[in-house]
Formats: sequence, C-alpha cells, structure tokens
Amino acid sequence: MNSERYSALIVPPIGPWPRFDPPLRLGVMASGTGSNFEALHDATACGDLSAQLCLLVVNKADCGARQRAAHLGIRCELRDHRHFTSREALDQDLVHTFQDEGVEAIVMAGWMRIVTPVLIDAFPGRLINIHPSLLPSFRGMDAIGQCLTSGAAIAGCTVHEVQKDVDTGPILAQAAVPVLPGDDKEKLTRRIQAQEHRLLPWATALAGQRWRKAASTQG
Repeated sequence: MNSERYSALIVPPIGPWPRFDPPLRLGVMASGTGSNFEALHDATACGDLSAQLCLLVVNKADCGARQRAAHLGIRCELRDHRHFTSREALDQDLVHTFQDEGVEAIVMAGWMRIVTPVLIDAFPGRLINIHPSLLPSFRGMDAIGQCLTSGAAIAGCTVHEVQKDVDTGPILAQAAVPVLPGDDKEKLTRRIQAQEHRLLPWATALAGQRWRKAASTQG
C-alpha cells in the first residue's frame, strides 16, 4: 500500500505547509526507537516543516531515539525517570531544561511516561502527543492491541494537545488505517507507524499556526 493511497485518509489533508518566520523552536521527548523523531527531522531537513529541533530528551539510556539523535547531530539529553522522586520532579526538570533552551513548544514523539500539570501548565496548548489510535477510541496503553481485540475495522493515529487526563485534549489531525484480514499487532503497527511519520510533522505545522497566532495576540 503506497503513501498516495493513504493521502485521502489524513484529516485535515496534507496541503501547502505553513511557513514560520522565525522557524518554530521545538523540543522533542521520546522513549523508544525514535522513528517519529527522525520523521520530524526529515520534514525540517527537506523544508516542509519550518522548524528547528533544538533538543531531544529521552528517559532511557539505550533507546533508539538517542542513537538517532547522535547520528543526525541533534543535541540529546537523558532524564532517567528512575532517578527522580516523583513524576512532578521529573517534569519540573523538563520545564527548566526546555525553557533554558528557548523552546516554544514540545512534541511528545513516543514518550512513554504520563506527564503532570507541572509540564502541561508550563507549555499551555504547546505540548502535543501522537497516539496510535483514532481517539477517543482506545486510549492508554496497547492501543493497537485494544483495537485488534475489539474487532474494529479501522485503526489509525492521532496527534492531540496534551491535557491532564491521558490521551485527551483537542485533536489536531488524524490518519485512518484499515484493519486488514490476517492482521496481527506487528503488521498493523507497521502500517500505523508509516502514517504516524507523515502525520506528526503535518500536525506540528498546524499546531504551529495556533501557537504563533496566540503569541501575536498576546504580544
């Protein structure tokens, strides 16, 4: 299934990319392989996403995202959640780290930790997340497994603003992926991830329009 066949399944559809002057200054958080992080990088490198990836923060020393950052020449810092006394303590450190870097918004690109109001309130409306389901369906852990167990005919992914309740918040963009006969978790995950890599940069650009409009109104 090629990407052209899926183009109509992204809502809002990918169209002309908005331009930002200066480019968006983004922080990224990741825990896993970092494929969505690299998709963001590729979108900036080719000129689609008008942004600078200022900093990646990971919470696992051996995660693939950290290795990708080293290969791509993007600064990466480790914040091992096991070294903090609470979720709030970790998030307070993240707030200081991103603010010191002059980041205007944060993209959670596979960050496998629940964030608290400490981080959410420091970046109100400027903290976004990608989740492997068509929210509000299949919130929380193992969304793809939940989808397969339910017998749903359509799966997908969602980029949304982060709020206190897990996997809630205004939806920025979604991509629908059919569940095919014979699908298991591995097969469906691969197809959903292919769409995540297209959706996340596009949704970040859409969110950037909101961030810049809000900043101009306030300023």
